Amino acid sequence: MIQSEQQRRAYLEALGIDVWLPRDQPDPEEASDSSVVDAGGLDWSELRIAVAACRRCALHESRTQTVFGVGDPDSDWMIIGEAPGAEEDRRGEPFVGRAGKLLDEMLRAVGQARDSVFIANILKCRPPNNRDPKPAESSACRTYLERQIQLVQPKIILAVGRIAAQLLLDTDSPVGRLRGSAHQLGNIPLVVTYHPAYLLRSPSQKRKAWDDLCLAKRIAAGASP
Repeated sequence: MIQSEQQRRAYLEALGIDVWLPRDQPDPEEASDSSVVDAGGLDWSELRIAVAACRRCALHESRTQTVFGVGDPDSDWMIIGEAPGAEEDRRGEPFVGRAGKLLDEMLRAVGQARDSVFIANILKCRPPNNRDPKPAESSACRTYLERQIQLVQPKIILAVGRIAAQLLLDTDSPVGRLRGSAHQLGNIPLVVTYHPAYLLRSPSQKRKAWDDLCLAKRIAAGASP
């Protein structure tokens, strides 16, 4: 019952409706971790509301807004990055600015478009000063991402950048070792590539990123990696 009340409260708060609790009723936000809304059964609209109202970690205190994800919810491709930056936090959309434009160009090169894939991040809130996500933060957001993956059911996941790749694959190996081959996230093939922001700083690595995208394209089309 605590879980359903927490979910109801999250929806109402996201809609701007004040929620009043009796003095003798404990605040769900102060309850144990077991009271956190289970994202497993939520549909897209419910999940979006739950993310918008989320206070699972301290990042909600400094965010402008959550960054849920964009694109085609029925896509064969899912692109996963690490966390929103300043511009993403301002606009509420992942991968914008120069890095986002480069990602768009990379996708177009293999016959995809921004609105034909689904793009999300490990974290739904921006870490201060764009620092790396803390373990507790990525853990708090994990069920949201897992539910997004369940709803999309992509044929290929493209993990963009070191943080996303390491968190998704539960490894500390560098991108250079992880890229170039197919991994598995559950029953979904996963390919690792460099983050567009890194490619802007190191354009000589763009050829390797192209190879990664070609690998992802072959896998999505059903070919053997």
